[in-house]
Amino acid sequence: MTDTLQKLEVALGARSYPIVIGAGVSQDAAALAALVGQRKIALVTNTVVAPLHADIVERALGATVVRIVLPDGEVHKTLDNVARIIDVLVANRFGRDDLLVALGGGVVGDMTGFAAACYQRGIDFVQIPTTLLAQVDSSVGGKTGVNHPGGKNLIGAFHQPRAVLADTALLRTLPARELRAGLAEVIKYGLICDPDFFAWLEANAAALLALEPAALAHAIRRSCEIKAAIVARDEHERGDRALLNLGHTFGHAIETVTGYETWLHGEAIGAGLAMAAHMSVAAGLLSAAESARIERVLQAFGLRTSAAPEVAGDAARAAMNLDKKVQAGRIRFILMRGIGRAFVTADWPEDALAATLAARFS
Repeated sequence: MTDTLQKLEVALGARSYPIVIGAGVSQDAAALAALVGQRKIALVTNTVVAPLHADIVERALGATVVRIVLPDGEVHKTLDNVARIIDVLVANRFGRDDLLVALGGGVVGDMTGFAAACYQRGIDFVQIPTTLLAQVDSSVGGKTGVNHPGGKNLIGAFHQPRAVLADTALLRTLPARELRAGLAEVIKYGLICDPDFFAWLEANAAALLALEPAALAHAIRRSCEIKAAIVARDEHERGDRALLNLGHTFGHAIETVTGYETWLHGEAIGAGLAMAAHMSVAAGLLSAAESARIERVLQAFGLRTSAAPEVAGDAARAAMNLDKKVQAGRIRFILMRGIGRAFVTADWPEDALAATLAARFS
């Protein structure tokens, strides 16, 4: 167990919860016992994570655990798999005071949280994210749900976890591609509101890609600090929380058009960040020099900045029309007036979007 745990809080009154960051936190029996108590536990994981980490986490939980193993991948983030979780809860007579534990990346976390939100109108769940993307983004904030063929995350609910345990040691088994995908969400936080953090990322790309513990811990903590502060101000995304979707309108369109099969979520978001920068330049908001700087950082982390040739611009535009951020028939884009100066707007010029679709899609 590490002696350098870091702890933050998502401040939501009675629904407040801790984010604990550090190597070994998912194996801390005392910390887990405080969350679990005498409850029944269902551990939800997937076919990739289960052989790597499930036995160790179950031993640390120190209780009889019902294990639910789902198929891996965004394509399996469906209502059918949420129903599989609920079927197991019913078969094992789980009550409203029992507990779900999500051990996996964002797909596992989102489906576990949605099952927890639905079962008996809401039971507790704990997030143990095993990918960088989930540790810095999807495990925090209570967004749960599944995809629909018409769009990403169109079915879901807000349901906050009881705790998030971000074990940096679990990242040692993460494939390099998954690590790079997670770093896209980290870059996003600097672009939203922290130019100093963006500059730190610019200077520490090699350290993060090499999984240097101190660099990872700082990146995770700062990302979680930014997200926790925004969620505390706007839990249900009626205002500032939409800033967290920087790059996501483009990224979700890429995922939808490609059927969630060829792009990782973070890879699509990385390209979406470059596209948001391009559109901001086309709209006269961001300098070309700042956009070029953003692209250099994305490329330094091994991320793409274009969806060509896989995705056609007209298909991407059609997918955007089903985005959850559409209000009164108008897409709300998150654009930038500078690095660290993102804002939400429905007042954007059509020619700026057209220019970005022409430049970054086939």
